[in-house]
Amino acid sequence: MCQAARLDPQTLLSAYAQGAFPMADSDGQIRWYSADPRGVIPLDGFRIPRTLRPLLRRSEAEGGFDLRVDCDFSGSMRACMRQRLEQTWINERLIEAYSSLHRLGFAHSVEAWRSGRLVGGLYGVSLGAAFFGESMFHLEPDASKVALVHLVQRLRSRGYHLLDTQASNPHLQRFGCIEIPASEYAIRLKAALGVERQFT
Repeated sequence: MCQAARLDPQTLLSAYAQGAFPMADSDGQIRWYSADPRGVIPLDGFRIPRTLRPLLRRSEAEGGFDLRVDCDFSGSMRACMRQRLEQTWINERLIEAYSSLHRLGFAHSVEAWRSGRLVGGLYGVSLGAAFFGESMFHLEPDASKVALVHLVQRLRSRGYHLLDTQASNPHLQRFGCIEIPASEYAIRLKAALGVERQFT
């Protein structure tokens, strides 16, 4: 699916509820897309790579990260945009649109900080018992990976059903990401949207 996108909060949320997401194309236009197959990380099948486990046990004083939620949402989006500047699907219109969703309590960031500096994280949209991951970034090694672990722990503890990654790639596959047909995704999404959950 590909068509010009309106970005008001109601349209955004309606699109996510139908399995669509916006992306900025190389011509600067923002259009709606869906994916078949669809990438998801089963929350009961999430895997933490062995090399990451020692870091997760460290405090910030020991070289670990200070994990925060929604401390700097727009900063997290901009960091994602800068990291993928040559092939980014994020632009200023999208930052403004998701920031509006954030103010309404639907968009969230999970952030890794060190010495008072934002060094990694991710952002996405929460709707019902579904979380739609949008993008990740890191300025220090493993910072985005630790943020992803923190996200999954939060989703599990709050009873979420679905973590949507849109697509799968070798990096996400290390954490248990799989691809499922769009028809199966639609069933899982409908079930998740029928349950109320609170991200924060």
